[in-house]
Amino acid sequence: MTDAATSLFDMLAEIVGAAQVLTDTSDLATYRTDGRGAGGGAPIAVVRPSDAAQVSALVRLAAGANIRLVVAGGRTGLAGAGLAAEREPCILVSLERLAGLIEIDPVNRTATVDAGIRLSALNAAAAEHGLSFPIDLGADPAIGGMIASNTGGARLLRYGDVRANLLSVEVVRSDAKGSRIALGAPLRKNNTGLDLKQLLVGGCGSTGIVTRATIALHPLPAARLTALLALDDPHSAPRLLLALERDFGSCLSAFEGMSEAAIRTAADHVPGLRLPFDSVPPYAVLVELSAGAAFDENLLEERLAAALEPFMTGTDASIRDAAIDRRDRLWALRHAIPEGLRASGTVVACDIALRRGDVMVFRERMAGLLAQHAPGLVPHDFGHIGDGGLHYNLVWPRTGGTPDPALLDKARTLIFDTVVGEFGGSFSAEHGIGPRNIASYRRFVPGAVRRLAGEIQNIMAPVSIGRVDFGTTGEGTE
Repeated sequence: MTDAATSLFDMLAEIVGAAQVLTDTSDLATYRTDGRGAGGGAPIAVVRPSDAAQVSALVRLAAGANIRLVVAGGRTGLAGAGLAAEREPCILVSLERLAGLIEIDPVNRTATVDAGIRLSALNAAAAEHGLSFPIDLGADPAIGGMIASNTGGARLLRYGDVRANLLSVEVVRSDAKGSRIALGAPLRKNNTGLDLKQLLVGGCGSTGIVTRATIALHPLPAARLTALLALDDPHSAPRLLLALERDFGSCLSAFEGMSEAAIRTAADHVPGLRLPFDSVPPYAVLVELSAGAAFDENLLEERLAAALEPFMTGTDASIRDAAIDRRDRLWALRHAIPEGLRASGTVVACDIALRRGDVMVFRERMAGLLAQHAPGLVPHDFGHIGDGGLHYNLVWPRTGGTPDPALLDKARTLIFDTVVGEFGGSFSAEHGIGPRNIASYRRFVPGAVRRLAGEIQNIMAPVSIGRVDFGTTGEGTE
């Protein structure tokens, strides 16, 4: 270890304490993984501040020493934004100890929390007041990371994403002073100029480090009902969605789609998972209805049966079978799909978004293109089709041997080219723009937009702390 490195570690220890500066190889290895497993470089150190003042001091130190900082929250992200750079020396700042405050205001229906608070901890505290932060995820992220990536989830249809529920943030700017600033207020109506707090949303830490936030909470539903609907024709799903929205309004809290291949893979590879049907349908939709105490589950079930009747009888019938549950048993199938995919082979994961009416058209178009240009890769798509979000994942089966990496890259490029170029959709619906998506950002975001984003980023964070440069040059239409 050089004298310069020793001096740096001593200065870090002065800020956070020697026990919170990790340099041992085995300790650093823990921070080289995220929601997609290993994939990052090794930081020269991991530091774990416990409050915003320490975060500010770390930014000042890094600015003076010209050392890159990368911020990590719960390390559940899927875009690589919380991992150390592969080739550039950096310090990883973990906010896991920035988790002292959970303050629930039940009358205002808000929670003020430190950035390192986990979603599960927040919801446990909120539940004591009959409230929740109802962004449903397969992981347990930290609130700061949810803001940085603008998390959506399975219930966006009713509750919106993080952006729609964020009232205020406290942030440490990436400038020479590590300036601390509060943006917004714990108010639902606050029209006093530009909504600057939104510049932190989706920035993956590159426009500043969120240290605290106030978010809107929602009442826990008193009545909840789920239904798994087996469809003969996937193209009937949009018509079914519109009918349920018309009949139930905001009581429709989720509308999730699952392809036959995705269902079959989950059933084959996830122990204990039981399908409610005798055979796997060509497509299935998971519907959730939720309401307050004025609606009991018997009433919801009665009304749902009436709404589905036109889709189950007559010449226009498209629902071949239906299963109804008043607990979470049917959700288990939806949540088991990612595990089933990982167990079945090599996964090419694409998180895309389309206009709702284009989802089924895209699926049909994409299946034909893949059969022609990337044979052997099988679509296993599922996701939040009620809001146009689609996890369009491909699987190279384990029985097929080792896949050609060039073929996997070709398939991913084909998917993104089609969803953006032909359908005007998005190559990143809810995972954010980290290192794993930066090449697509350069390709598909117009140069003028990238330059404007870079100018804003330079104002917010004149000293680079993150790995994402929104003003980056590269391909892209003007």
